[in-house]
Amino acid sequence: MSERETHLESFLAQAGWQSAERHPLLGDASTRRYIRLHRSGEQAMLMDAPPPMEKVGAFHDIGRLLRKFDFSTPEFLATDLDHGFLLLEDFGDRTFTNELTKGRDEAELYRLAVDTLIALQSRWNASASDLEEISVPLYSDQVLLEEVGRFAEWYLPEVLGAQNAASFQNEFLDLWREALPGARCVSDSLVLRDYHVDNLMVLPGREGIAGCGLLDFQDAVVGPLTYDLMSLVCDVRRDVSTDVASEMVDRYLSAFPDLPEDNFRRSFAVMSAQRNVKILGNFARLLRRDGKPSYLKFIPRTWRLIEEALEHPALSALRGWFDQTIPAKHRIVPGAKDGQGDGGNE
Repeated sequence: MSERETHLESFLAQAGWQSAERHPLLGDASTRRYIRLHRSGEQAMLMDAPPPMEKVGAFHDIGRLLRKFDFSTPEFLATDLDHGFLLLEDFGDRTFTNELTKGRDEAELYRLAVDTLIALQSRWNASASDLEEISVPLYSDQVLLEEVGRFAEWYLPEVLGAQNAASFQNEFLDLWREALPGARCVSDSLVLRDYHVDNLMVLPGREGIAGCGLLDFQDAVVGPLTYDLMSLVCDVRRDVSTDVASEMVDRYLSAFPDLPEDNFRRSFAVMSAQRNVKILGNFARLLRRDGKPSYLKFIPRTWRLIEEALEHPALSALRGWFDQTIPAKHRIVPGAKDGQGDGGNE
């Protein structure tokens, strides 16, 4: 038995769950794993998040913060932050994604997600100055540049070759330095960063926004308030209908009448371009470094989202760079001949 398995068994024994039946869940792009536990008619979820790669302490702190704001996050049943183990309330399997697959009304679920986001930002804005016990990192321009730098490091060599890609890196980052102030023409708020249908849960028996369970918030930051709404409706995993996406943006804006719409849409476009360029870099890295090709199928949609965002006038210089350096025929799926094969839509 490995040292980590020994620590896990000790954690479960102290929590009273060592003899429970264990059912591992499918993994994702991270090094975390989840195991559903069954014990005498009860069930719980074990999060195994090995430090330092995984931010189990941040998950714990942000989870406590969100519960303080009366949002539905999993209750902590037992914790070992030093070794990266959490025993959590099990929210079940009714993610928004699964509900949509079963035919649940898209607009209904997205309205719940947007209303939850509106409440989250409203409560954060009203209480942030009193939250001295939890330090949430700033989503700084340096971090945003580091993220788009993954595109230059991992995806661009797939298109241009390593030597040519390196020659374009400084120009690429300089254009982002010019564009990023457009993201900050709106106020900052709490940003969960992975606010999309895979991480939102339907919780039966809970009314209103309490019926929206929140997951995967350990990477939360303080940054432009447009980010989470953008990640919800500009989702690389699924096509959100144009009508629903438009309705959700209007629904959000109507909740904040003092927010200038032009500023909002500029920030939204910059954040969409930034996030999705970063995601292309992440997908290429998952393929080449980690041997995980399953995310390649999302690349065509990711490119479409980038192209839509680049239509905003605030991003005209970057659009020109992409059109010249990576024209449409070169916006490929790494590892797939002529950009086809595994890179198709889901």
